[in-house]
Amino acid sequence: MSYRVLVVDDHPMFRMGLAYALRAKGFTVVGEASNGREALAWCRRESVDVVLMDVKMPVMDGIEACRAITGLRASPAVVMLTTFEEPAIIEAARAAGAVAYLSKEAESDQLAGMLTRVLDEPDRGWMPATSLPRLTRRERQVLELLAGGNSNKRIAVQLGLSPETVKDYLNGVYRKLDVRDRVSAVSQARYLGLVP
Repeated sequence: MSYRVLVVDDHPMFRMGLAYALRAKGFTVVGEASNGREALAWCRRESVDVVLMDVKMPVMDGIEACRAITGLRASPAVVMLTTFEEPAIIEAARAAGAVAYLSKEAESDQLAGMLTRVLDEPDRGWMPATSLPRLTRRERQVLELLAGGNSNKRIAVQLGLSPETVKDYLNGVYRKLDVRDRVSAVSQARYLGLVP
C-alpha cells in the first residue's frame, strides 16, 4: 500500500527534497504546504494518511496545526519533523496529538521506516526524536552487515578492517542503540528503521 503523505514546511527547498525522498521510498506525496493553515485546508479537502510537519512556521505553527488536524473527524496521523528537541516542545507536540517527533537530521531510510511503523502499527504509541540514534557511516555499514547475518570476521573482510576494529564499531553501535548484544542490536535497528 502506498501511503498518502502531506509535507508541511516553510522552506521550499527542504520541502521539495523531502517530497522527492518520500516518493523514492514508495510513498505518495499528495501535496506540500508552507504553513499550518495551508496544511489544515489540505486535510479538510483531501484524503491524507499522514502529515509530516515542521514545528516552527509562520501564519500557523506546527503545534497549533497539529491540534486542529487531529481534531478533524477523519484525521490523518501527524508526525512532527523538526530541528527543535527541547522537552517542552516535544511534550507540546505530543499533547497536540502528534504520533511521533522526528529530527530533520534523520536519513531517508530512518524516516521511511518510522513513518511505515506509525501507519502500520498505530497502537505502538508515541515515538520521540530521541529514539533515532545518530550512527556514523561506518557504524551503519557494520550494522547492515551484522543484520545480514555476517560474523565479525566476515564484516572485517568485506570492509577491509581488522576484527578488533569491527568489534570497536559494534560496541559503539550497542551503546547508541542501548543494547548489549548482536541479536538485540539487529532487533532494535529494524524497529527504528535503521536496517531493512
